[in-house]
Amino acid sequence: MTDQVIIEREGRLGRLRLNRPKAIHALTHEMCVAMSGALLEWMADDDIDAVMIDHAEGRGFCAGGDVIALYESGKTDGKAAAAFFHAEYRLNHLLFTYPKPVVAFMDGITMGGGVGISMPCTYRVATENTRLAMPETGIGLFPDVGGGRYLSRLPGSVGEFMALTGARLDGAECHYLGLATHYVATADLEELKERIVAQPARLQGALGNASSTPPEARIEENLLRIAKHFQHGTVEEICESLENGESEWSDAERDTIGTKSPLSLKVSLRLVREGAEREDFADEMRHEYALACNVVKTHDFIEGVRALLVDKDNEPKFDPATPQGVSDEMVDALFAPLPDSEAWTPFPETQS
Repeated sequence: MTDQVIIEREGRLGRLRLNRPKAIHALTHEMCVAMSGALLEWMADDDIDAVMIDHAEGRGFCAGGDVIALYESGKTDGKAAAAFFHAEYRLNHLLFTYPKPVVAFMDGITMGGGVGISMPCTYRVATENTRLAMPETGIGLFPDVGGGRYLSRLPGSVGEFMALTGARLDGAECHYLGLATHYVATADLEELKERIVAQPARLQGALGNASSTPPEARIEENLLRIAKHFQHGTVEEICESLENGESEWSDAERDTIGTKSPLSLKVSLRLVREGAEREDFADEMRHEYALACNVVKTHDFIEGVRALLVDKDNEPKFDPATPQGVSDEMVDALFAPLPDSEAWTPFPETQS
């Protein structure tokens, strides 16, 4: 058992409270294993009606995965990183297929792995403090944990926009796009949680009663711009469209994309486009797992993490340095499937 996640039974409610406040509750292998173990136990327990996922303290729900650990593993044989991804994606899939209602409270920073444990939940609560993003292209990774599915199903080309730029959405924007099912003021969360603990079987009603009308979603005014520029078939065409956009917005997004790993940009765009055609979530997880195991050992991932999170010079030297330098063969190699003996597998309990 780990103290990095607090596992509690409160009456007929199972509760998972992320507990790494100094790391904004970034997920570790131990946390994923512990959470999955509790969820599997509660799944078979008739005395548990629902599950709640939130964080114990601090300024965010979950900042992602333990990227430094992945970086250290990627510099060697990548086996520890593969073990983490396998456990994390099993947790994601377990939540996606869970037979009991699960509510996640996305209060504060919700990024990467935090998106992965909230999006599969039945109910997803955003607040005025929510900051949701998939910023992986900045460190040479890609929007995993189901990003190929969730982003590809957003309206217009918002998924491509989020995947390539790492754009941060606030709570109102999350609710507008359907990434959140409810919008609740942070000040009202504790009372709401108390009501859920008291009567978890009435979870849906409690959420509805506590919800308020969110402010206007700022992203709405940019939907036409996003669709215009991010609908194109290649990263090069998207960048060219932004270059010719003749607006402060298009200039800003062009410059943002220019700071990302060109290889990751192409990988991410392909992931989102292919994810739109993939119906089975287990297939998505198998696909992303093979990709993650390959990407974590690339130069761009090691260099991106070094520059942004280790040395913090914020000057990654990505190679190739431009999208034009990234060949289709480079991208194809990263999308190569793993041998059956190494492929990702879901929990047997989730198989019908």
